[in-house]
Amino acid sequence: MSYLALARKWRPKNFRETVGQEHVLRALTNALETQRLHHAYLFTGTRGVGKTTIARVLAKSLNCETGITAEPCGVCSACREIDEGRFVDLIEVDAASKTKVDDTRELLDNVQYSPARGRFKIYLIDEVHMLSKSSFNALLKTLEEPPPHVKFLLATTDPQKLPATVLSRCLQFNLKRLTTGLIRDRLEHICGAEQIPTDAASLSMLARAADGSLRDALSLLDQAVAYCGGELQQDAVASMLGTIDTAHVSALLGSLADGDAPALMPTIASIDEQVPDYARLLDDLARLLQRVAVYQVVGATDSDDELADTEIAGFAERIAASDLQLFYQIALIGRRDLDLAPDPKSGVEMTLLRMLAFQPHRGADESRPDIPARNSRSRPADAPGQLKAVETPKTAAPQDDPQMLEDWGRVISELPLSGANKLLAANCAYLHRKGDTVYLGLDRRSESLLTRSRQQAIVDALTDKFGKRLRVEISLATSAGDTVAAETPMQAEARRSDEKLEAARESLESDPNVKALRDMFGAELNPDSIELIDDTSVSNPVDRKRVDNPRSAPGSST
Repeated sequence: MSYLALARKWRPKNFRETVGQEHVLRALTNALETQRLHHAYLFTGTRGVGKTTIARVLAKSLNCETGITAEPCGVCSACREIDEGRFVDLIEVDAASKTKVDDTRELLDNVQYSPARGRFKIYLIDEVHMLSKSSFNALLKTLEEPPPHVKFLLATTDPQKLPATVLSRCLQFNLKRLTTGLIRDRLEHICGAEQIPTDAASLSMLARAADGSLRDALSLLDQAVAYCGGELQQDAVASMLGTIDTAHVSALLGSLADGDAPALMPTIASIDEQVPDYARLLDDLARLLQRVAVYQVVGATDSDDELADTEIAGFAERIAASDLQLFYQIALIGRRDLDLAPDPKSGVEMTLLRMLAFQPHRGADESRPDIPARNSRSRPADAPGQLKAVETPKTAAPQDDPQMLEDWGRVISELPLSGANKLLAANCAYLHRKGDTVYLGLDRRSESLLTRSRQQAIVDALTDKFGKRLRVEISLATSAGDTVAAETPMQAEARRSDEKLEAARESLESDPNVKALRDMFGAELNPDSIELIDDTSVSNPVDRKRVDNPRSAPGSST
């Protein structure tokens, strides 16, 4: 007898053998037991999760010679012929190859005739979303009011492409992707029944590679048995799948944890000798980062693969939570852009180096901060990547530098700053200078401007201007409602503008011409329309205004 593929041999013959879709099986079982049968069912889900299998089991339940039942006997002629694909009243159609409207009309020509042998004539249309618009229109009337002896079973991986008129006429069941653990358990059961020697690590790798599809998992199992010569071994399965040795992935993460860029290169070179799938390498690294992040939060993690909890715990203690999030995000972006790299190896190298390049710098005198208890959800104090803001001290400040204090606004105007960097400097008030450190105060309302890169830009600009290396400490007010004691250049400019505008308003109010217009024509002065046009060209506040509103007095503007 010829060999039968595992995916076909172990295809479920009844609802009890079907795994992972309990929400669908429960609804169908109850409907069959209570004889509340709809005329059209739609099964949706990704490939290999059991859409067509459940539809065929439902066809057996409807046509079993023992009666309509949720447990077909499997031995009567109807059940056996459905299993063998030769039951005359089960018409299976692959919509991907029968998309034309003529094909659909030909299919529906025999709907009116009673079934030849079974209780129901069943139309099983797979990948129904591939039908053309005209085909859907031809199907619609029959789908809405079919003869009592006809049932429609539709399956699709893309229900979004089905017209709403079709969806509204069907009972829709959404089949979910199977979990890695569920697939691994099923593979273990099948290997035991088939007497295939294996180990847990091999089955875990196959389950992950299946990506939620049990059919894909069984196909990979068939391939692995052939590749390994009948006995599954971890190294051989990893080689077949292109999976990177977990020791290499752990070594990469260890180098990242230590900030050791030179150590990354030999590890990549060692991996390259195995002709790896570099996209899978980034996937494995992202998966490891995710497990470490989960361990930091809950103190435990699942055991879907061969990574030991002790190894995960070690990384959780060595790497700050903020760094984990940074590494994970860069791994995802690097995986997405891998095809744009000159070659996969260089793309992975740049992704790993980018993780370290964007990691917040640590000073030479700073030690790695302690990671909090693994059950703690709080952020590590002064963790790398956290911009430390020094609270404004309430004690008397050291002796100020008078020249710097008086000319801080002018200093800012002379610094080569622009954009957000200059805006941050203008919103800082000069507090004092002690040695080579300049202390600035920032109101909490402008706290969002404060970033490490902008603070560094101010440091560089001051260093260039004064010819010596300076440090800048930017402090915040001690509470949300406090403001810094000194006035910032931005506040000073706003105050001066308000004072000049108020002076202009008072000047207009007392201007004889304005009074005359009021007396003669009943004109009204609109204070909100007054604007300062030029602060330096003229000295008379009245001369700095213009009248654009005919109801406003001379000297005012809109």
